Amino acid sequence: MAGKTTRVTMPQLGESVHEGTISKWLVKPGDKIVEFEPMLEVDTDKVNAEVPAPVSGILREILAKEGDTVQAGAEIAVVETGDGAVTATPEAPAPAPKTQAPKVSESAPPAPAGPPPREREGQQEGHRYSPGVQMAASELKVDLSKVSGTGLGGRVTRKDVENFAAKSKAAPPPSGPAPAQPVKAAEGDEVVQLTRVRKLIAENMARSKQTIPHAWQTQEVDMSGVVANRNASKSAFQKQEGFSLTYLPYVMAAAISALREHREVNATFNETELLIHRDINLGISVGMEDTLLVPVIRHADSLSIAGLARAVNDLAVRARNKQLKADELAGATFTVNNSGTFGTLFSYSVINPGQAGILTMEAIVERPVAVQGMIGIKPMMYLCFSFDHRVLDGLQAARFLTSCRKWLEAVSVESPVY
Repeated sequence: MAGKTTRVTMPQLGESVHEGTISKWLVKPGDKIVEFEPMLEVDTDKVNAEVPAPVSGILREILAKEGDTVQAGAEIAVVETGDGAVTATPEAPAPAPKTQAPKVSESAPPAPAGPPPREREGQQEGHRYSPGVQMAASELKVDLSKVSGTGLGGRVTRKDVENFAAKSKAAPPPSGPAPAQPVKAAEGDEVVQLTRVRKLIAENMARSKQTIPHAWQTQEVDMSGVVANRNASKSAFQKQEGFSLTYLPYVMAAAISALREHREVNATFNETELLIHRDINLGISVGMEDTLLVPVIRHADSLSIAGLARAVNDLAVRARNKQLKADELAGATFTVNNSGTFGTLFSYSVINPGQAGILTMEAIVERPVAVQGMIGIKPMMYLCFSFDHRVLDGLQAARFLTSCRKWLEAVSVESPVY
């Protein structure tokens, strides 16, 4: 007896992740698949992830090939589940109601004529496009505000961008100065092709600088108490936790305390309103040889210095082993950066879109300073704060930075780590 079939769809692999590129199928047509076991690998702008099979059965057809970039919710395979088997599909961004059969969404009637829905207006006017669409628009030099979307709810898809670019090429070239030509490699130059992740990082950083009016402040911090506390705690900490206690968790704790005191810093600018977040979800920059990731510690204000150290160590290890989940790279409300570990003294960091600022701790250096009219040698560190000038004025930023500095300078040998 012929079995039932399940139309497998591309899952949404995390908040703000609306599409993925199929990097590798782990099964082929005719193979038996087992529910919850890996079925394919997907590459997004945030993370590489294995997608598990939604049901057990036989893979009958692959609808999206390796290398294809697929929108969340689009069909990618057909699985025969056998007589009486329960079918399921991974969660899509806009699932049908529970009382509705899965196939209804596949043959849903076209949207009625008239003004476009509010969802589409928000995407068009607010430029809320998927990272893949934005990257395609950047590569093809397409103004997304001029592209009509054919996707779900009027969303602009990569295909829409490509079609628009193709039609634009057929039109007469605009008058005016010729566009800048790319620099050609000379003899002896090394040409390194950009990875997809590097292209997306470049795009996000450019968008940040183009849309966020950055401002910058710094203050010098006497880290004597923090250094003394770490020196007194590090041996026992290493023995109990199995990894080293660094200075980063202290600075994170200072930032959390200051964010509680100055709630307007833990915010998102939304053009017509300021969204002040209740939760403090701290992003931590993790630099690797070929990329930069910012995994998130959710509800960071509930953790001690030791708890923050554990969370950082766990995320950093899994980031370097490519074991992070997509949700762990989204939802940060503020970011702390530790470029000082590489010896830097001043950093003007780029703000992650959707946040009001990024705090950078620099190298701790022993310097001569004036202490009660005398010269002393103290471990000093610069705290650098890049902030969105639409959200914060200089006075507010200075108060936040001052709160961070005072918290760090109040740490003593007796301050608890746990």
